[in-house]
Amino acid sequence: MNRDSMGLSNRYGPFLVQVAKRAIEKYVKFGERDKLLDNLPSHLMLKRGVFVTINMILNGEKIPRGCIGYPIPTLPLVESVRDLAIKAASEDPRFPSLAPEELDRIQIEVSVLSLPKMIKVEKPIEYPNKVQVGRDGLILEWGGGSGLILPQVAEEQGWDSEEFLCNLCMKAGAPPDKWLSPEVKMYKFSSQVYSE
Repeated sequence: MNRDSMGLSNRYGPFLVQVAKRAIEKYVKFGERDKLLDNLPSHLMLKRGVFVTINMILNGEKIPRGCIGYPIPTLPLVESVRDLAIKAASEDPRFPSLAPEELDRIQIEVSVLSLPKMIKVEKPIEYPNKVQVGRDGLILEWGGGSGLILPQVAEEQGWDSEEFLCNLCMKAGAPPDKWLSPEVKMYKFSSQVYSE
């Protein structure tokens, strides 16, 4: 059985994407939560950090339409995917709720996360050397809040590690150079991305 680096069989990826898609369609069309199947494989019932991203496909281009997640495991994976799919479609504060007429133009991504690990440095200037764009996702915590960017976002944007850190700071509501402050806590994680 082929497993990703986090121990989840790759064959479950398409299933998780379908769970998200069904949940979005049922909620957007009927305002109802999709019922989960009984007797699911144990790997799908493990608690995992996960994000569900909705992209709108317009003229062959992916445009973000919603993204919500749990960076820390809170619920069984399949339940998290269902709930987060609904939230990405209806509660992402950056976007209006998804409308039924948009359903045929969306593309779903499910990102299953590893546990975040603190990045240890003697001096903050060392952070860029500890970050690998395309592999690492980052979480920044500071006195005024926190922010998270998934690994694929930095890669899609073409950022280098310093640009990644600056954008992470802004996402956390901090000045772009806040990562240079000793008060900051930085964590990295990896993700396995499944999409339609």
